[in-house]
Amino acid sequence: MCRLYGFRATHPTRVQCELIEAQNSLMRQSRRDGRGLGNMDGWGLGTVRDGTLRCEREVGPAYESEEYRRDAARVDATTVLAHVRRATVGDPREVNTHPFRREGSLLAHNGHVPAFDRVRPRILERMAPELERGIRGTTDSEHVFHLLLSRLRDRVEPAADEPVAEAGPGAEAMADVLHGTIGELREWCGEAVGEADGIPRGPDGHRLDRLALNLLWTAGHSLAGSRFGRSLWYVEREGAHRCEVCGEQHPDPEPDGYRSVVVASERITDENWQEVPESSVFFVDDRMRLRTRPL
Repeated sequence: MCRLYGFRATHPTRVQCELIEAQNSLMRQSRRDGRGLGNMDGWGLGTVRDGTLRCEREVGPAYESEEYRRDAARVDATTVLAHVRRATVGDPREVNTHPFRREGSLLAHNGHVPAFDRVRPRILERMAPELERGIRGTTDSEHVFHLLLSRLRDRVEPAADEPVAEAGPGAEAMADVLHGTIGELREWCGEAVGEADGIPRGPDGHRLDRLALNLLWTAGHSLAGSRFGRSLWYVEREGAHRCEVCGEQHPDPEPDGYRSVVVASERITDENWQEVPESSVFFVDDRMRLRTRPL
């Protein structure tokens, strides 16, 4: 069912300890997470710095990947989105590996869309045709991503003379789009599950007949997401973080006015993490504070 990591800061920051070395780093969660499950079917790492978006993905376990270690160790960015995958919908292939990238945006998902074969036509018919044609894999996650992008287009258009990754939509607008789209998906899934035959429970005990959409979505300098049906935690940092692994400050030296926020499926450090409210959408505001809204 995957594990997520999202980071947003006022200044470029190295996060390799949280991705590699911490006691509950994302790499360690790829081998065995807090549920006792492995997330071995792929990994992805996306970053944004100075308007430049980068994304690396690979099929296979992060904990066995030298490329993961190398890429995570050199991250120095204002926005980071990372994912380790436990495949549910869509087989382990690179095109099905998170995060998905399009139009200067990245999206990673933990959860599933129940009765996806029945819900998929409804998603596609409400999607811009070029976004439908742009779907490369078979995951429910990529379909939801392209639906969100289609809805976002209807709400806000980037300036014609600015790169999408530089300008980006506002994070609050992204949260509004998430709120409306998840409402639609809940309705469609409820109808589809009612028409389907019995749906079993997943290996972690979660009911697969219920929509689960923990999403992290970046666009330009914006980070938004949702918690719906899976665990999700966050920590806000005012000032540089003294890393419990290496003992150094991140970043070092500390810039004036530095703030950051981390959102993750599991608590990674011994800091005072807070749960993101269940059944909510959220965004990170300009002061690096997590703002939530109930679904």
